[in-house]
Amino acid sequence: MNPPSLLTPDALPVITIDGPSASGKGTVAERVAAVLGFHFLDSGALYRLTALSAMKNGVALDDEARVAELASALPAVFRDGAVWLLNEDVSEAIRAEAVGEGASKVAALPAVRAALLDRQRAYRQAPGLVADGRDMGTVIFPDAVAKVFLTASAEARAERRYKQLIDKGNSASLSALVADMQARDARDTARLVAPLKPAPDALFLDTTSMGVESAVQAVLDHYASCEPRNKL
Repeated sequence: MNPPSLLTPDALPVITIDGPSASGKGTVAERVAAVLGFHFLDSGALYRLTALSAMKNGVALDDEARVAELASALPAVFRDGAVWLLNEDVSEAIRAEAVGEGASKVAALPAVRAALLDRQRAYRQAPGLVADGRDMGTVIFPDAVAKVFLTASAEARAERRYKQLIDKGNSASLSALVADMQARDARDTARLVAPLKPAPDALFLDTTSMGVESAVQAVLDHYASCEPRNKL
């Protein structure tokens, strides 16, 4: 077996974890990456950064050409567990509900998705990558060695988001969050380009009644059970 430094990017192992908003995929993906010593890609953060950049620059979220231009030259850096836009730490800002709503809107624009395609694939580096998003296993890394579709009921996801907001001292309406989850799900699954859906070969994992550690172990077990192609 060649050492990691001699492997081409396409030969490096990738685990994809796709799913709807607030399904827990980001937390699970980050922990799986830590266990395996792999790189971690939060693709949703790139779309949130794009939406935030558009808002900061006064660009309408439905102005496809201008939003795509922002996405292609996004001055984003992921460093020390934080997300930076130019020289500003926007780790908290991109998690705001308004930015999340904006991210869902810009993610439906074909030109924006095209602008971020190569940027996402560039995260595939030795020794491997765990990528979470909505089209990681279907579009960005269709050759991933292990794919997971992680979901939960809209009510369970809304309750998780509600708790996060309350814990941070923000006001929130549980019923409004449920409606927001359902609206995002409808928009993400109905978009013409890269709709949210499980890859045919993905493990379907419902975390409605599952803790984070159990979900992490399920993903690790799935990876271990997959064919050894692309594994180091």
